[in-house]
Amino acid sequence: MRTQIARLSGMQKFTIIWFGQMLSMFGTATTRFALLVWAYQQTGEATTVALLGFFSFILYVLLSPVAGVLIDRFDRRLIMIVADLGAALMTAMLLGLYLSGGLQIWHLYLAEALTGAFEAFQVPAYSAASTMLVSKEQYGRINGMRSLAQSASQVIAPVLAGLILRFIDLRGVMIVDLISFGFAFIPLLLIAIPHPKGQMDSENKVQSSGGFWSEMAMGFRYIMGRQGMVGLLWIYFGINLAAALTYYAVMAPMVLARTGNDELALGSVQSAMGIAGVIGGILMSTWGGPKRRIHGVLLFGGISFLIGDFAMAVGRTPAAWMFGAAFGTFFVPFIVGCERAIWQSKVEPALQGRVFAVQGMVRQLTLPIGYLVAGPLADRILEPAMMPGGALVPIFGQLIGTGPGAGMGLMFLGTSLLGGLVCFSGYLFPAVRRVETDLPDHDYQPEAVPLAAVPQGETV
Repeated sequence: MRTQIARLSGMQKFTIIWFGQMLSMFGTATTRFALLVWAYQQTGEATTVALLGFFSFILYVLLSPVAGVLIDRFDRRLIMIVADLGAALMTAMLLGLYLSGGLQIWHLYLAEALTGAFEAFQVPAYSAASTMLVSKEQYGRINGMRSLAQSASQVIAPVLAGLILRFIDLRGVMIVDLISFGFAFIPLLLIAIPHPKGQMDSENKVQSSGGFWSEMAMGFRYIMGRQGMVGLLWIYFGINLAAALTYYAVMAPMVLARTGNDELALGSVQSAMGIAGVIGGILMSTWGGPKRRIHGVLLFGGISFLIGDFAMAVGRTPAAWMFGAAFGTFFVPFIVGCERAIWQSKVEPALQGRVFAVQGMVRQLTLPIGYLVAGPLADRILEPAMMPGGALVPIFGQLIGTGPGAGMGLMFLGTSLLGGLVCFSGYLFPAVRRVETDLPDHDYQPEAVPLAAVPQGETV
């Protein structure tokens, strides 16, 4: 079998690995959906859900620089295998606690934190390994496929979780998750991923020297030395912050609060998000995105926030939220795929582990910040202010409505404006607007000067 697999093209090998990772993602998303509902039902507070998100990213952020060095030093395939095994172990731990009757909210926080630590290695290793399998012309397509997998899991997870919870219970969801991990391991065990050659010194020449701390700092130095990358990173920082404040942190409790804990309504909204993301992912996978990928980030991102988040804010029925969530999510595969393709095209493969880890750390830093702020902001300030007779009702009541969940709806109105402003502001900065033309691709080779054009007595 190994011989047959070795004959496959790079795109075929990536597709096999991607399919296994996608099935595993389905299982993980199903468990997270079921545990999110379980946790909210235990406390009835948005802060509980927000803290789940906070803990899932805090170790991701802290460990990313270390992960980047190890990804560039060691076998990226092996790192992905170990990270997937670690995530499976966390699910097994929660399953054991649930079966013993001892599962508590803080156990979920701990498991999410440790899973985030494993993802700090898995995510940049996956991105860096992907560029070793396909040509740069395929970067947009493979990133569209990855977004497609993420979106498809949003479609399947709520339905699958609902079916399993109805006929078995929470333990059935976690058992399915553990089985799905096997589909991620098998392709990685069978498919070899090429190693990048060399490392990068301060003059951007390939070499193999440098201590651990120097290598860890190299990812920072590489990005800071390229103004377009710094600007693009800050744009994405703002995009993630706006998304964390609403979609990640309070969308689920908002829908549950405004529908009287209707799990079917929440599942419908999340499924609509997933279906729209699947459609967008399919288009991105086949098209590869706009020729100027920066438009996929800035233009599509701004449209997504201005219309999608606004619809979520003013909507008061599941149908309205399904429209808003679907419209906003449709553009996500283009935003993510184009942004990843820019980085993959510009960063040398030997440095991608370190650079992608730093990039991921800065971008994901917004998520724990957003989660930490969103819960208390909703529960302690905006929700009371949007109750009948609340301080903000005279200003926003007619537009947003009042009662449970209205304060979280007001947060969507804020991110509609914030996210749109962040995205469109990128066009004001030439280094961001021209990042694709100002920075050379990692495989760029200056054209050689013909010998006939060299004056006699000089050397090339």
